Amino acid sequence: MKNIHTAIIGGGQAGLATSYYLAKHNIENVVLEKAKQAGHAWRNDRWDSFALLTPNWSIQLPGADYAGNDPDGFLPRVQVVEYFERYVESHNIPVEFETQVNSVELLSGRNAYLVRTGEGEFEAKNVVVATGLFQGPKLPAYSKDISSKITQIHSSQYRNPALLPEGGVLVVGSAQSGCQIAEELYQNGRKVYLCIGSAGRAPRRYRGRDVFRWLLELGFFDRTVDKLPSPKAKFAGNPHLSGRDGGHTINLHQFVRDGVQLLGKINGADKNTIYCANDLKESLAKADKFEADLVKLIDDFILKNGMDVPAESLPNLKDGYAVEEVLELDLVSKGINTIIWAQGYAYDFSMVKLPVTGGDGYPIQQRGVTEHPGLYFVGMPWLSKYKSGLLVGVGEDAEYIASHIASRQDNPILSK
Repeated sequence: MKNIHTAIIGGGQAGLATSYYLAKHNIENVVLEKAKQAGHAWRNDRWDSFALLTPNWSIQLPGADYAGNDPDGFLPRVQVVEYFERYVESHNIPVEFETQVNSVELLSGRNAYLVRTGEGEFEAKNVVVATGLFQGPKLPAYSKDISSKITQIHSSQYRNPALLPEGGVLVVGSAQSGCQIAEELYQNGRKVYLCIGSAGRAPRRYRGRDVFRWLLELGFFDRTVDKLPSPKAKFAGNPHLSGRDGGHTINLHQFVRDGVQLLGKINGADKNTIYCANDLKESLAKADKFEADLVKLIDDFILKNGMDVPAESLPNLKDGYAVEEVLELDLVSKGINTIIWAQGYAYDFSMVKLPVTGGDGYPIQQRGVTEHPGLYFVGMPWLSKYKSGLLVGVGEDAEYIASHIASRQDNPILSK
């Protein structure tokens, strides 16, 4: 068994940032990452044309703020991967790749944890779980009832239109991934059917600035979970927009103009038939209202602060409201040979053999600190703030956790 002061589970942005700050405290640590290389999620779970949804200036991992010549642009997937590779190398992050963590257990009487991996065991004074909320594809149980002649993939498996079977495509989910994939497909000549949910819409730019810049100044990303209408709202899909081709707004009404068939939420499936809810107009109204509320928030902020910025009126498209509700969709008659499930990811913290989650499976903690001394979480949205899972905010939580570890009286710092 190897002894280590702090074991970090997960080598994504949260795990790397935590390791960086632990090193600043001269605390010995190891990052246990199941993937083979750095930047796994960006390398293997994004499509070929993917670009960051947030502007390049928002890349703010500690010690590696974006320093390129296009701060308002959006890095393509390949360059995001390169960024993480450089981060690991330049900061000498102690990552052990291809190391799957199977369990974390309390070592009774030892004031330490036993971390079991496929490559051996660790005894650690502290354990930081940095696996995030996007651990595995989320697929509905009824997907198994669909004919085997229909190709089904999760959005994380989609790469480009050419790799899909010929014919139409049903995309299920209208948050960020679903809408971007649907847009690429129909722009490449595919007939697309899109089951939409309640995800909102945000303008890419408004009144002379990227919307992300406005929201950051407004404190939108600094909101805490107690400001949400309900605890489950922290799992809501992010507003749809795109960073591809320099960044642009995605509008479902424009999709209709371009030939996309919009459908309500999917309720179930049976062989070659998809069943949808009669809620298309309701979902469109939610997306429209989200943008309207967001714009008002920005307008009020500008007025309150006496800012001299140009006025702007956004397009008022309504095409989606004229679409006939389709409650049953026959895949064969419509020539649909592929379904892309874009309903998000599942998460599971059962590897931690301690009571650490609530009824919704989300960790019970205060800014990442659990009631179990030496056990922490980092890198999830709403951990302390909305931005806790974003490149622009994960460093704040990582710094806090590293400082908390350094301050523990029963957990002396070890030299590396």
